[in-house]
Amino acid sequence: MIKLVRVDHRLLHGQVAFSWTQSLGVDCILIANDDVPQNDIRKTTIKLAKPAGVKLVIKTIEDSISALQSGVTDKYKLFIVVESVADAYKLAKSCPEIKHINLGGMKVREGTRNISKAVNITPGEESLVKELIAEGVDIEIRQVPNDKKVAALDAF
Repeated sequence: MIKLVRVDHRLLHGQVAFSWTQSLGVDCILIANDDVPQNDIRKTTIKLAKPAGVKLVIKTIEDSISALQSGVTDKYKLFIVVESVADAYKLAKSCPEIKHINLGGMKVREGTRNISKAVNITPGEESLVKELIAEGVDIEIRQVPNDKKVAALDAF
């Protein structure tokens, strides 16, 4: 069961690893990213941030989609973390069971505008978010579970 998909440019770090994992009651974290599986430094850093007692799986976006579609992840309370809105979009379009996406940390990049304390979004990303919302996906902005939940549409 997918509990949450989170977009965070830092992927797994203290705030995500501990506050979200506890709040959601998950037993497995899936890092869905095309760079990390072959980048040993990033992979090691992510493994260091993993909370005790929680399974960590690192897969490419396509392998993540395949695993989600095959049902092998169904036995887990799953927290999926991606690095970008584009990656979250690919997952949500391929896996209709994704009903909730959290925008947690998106750094300043060329062409972005700030829509919350830690979220900076390009016009293209905003279009993808609006498309998913129109298809019934709940997209919210929050850094940590105790923050006030802000609907992404209210921030645009």
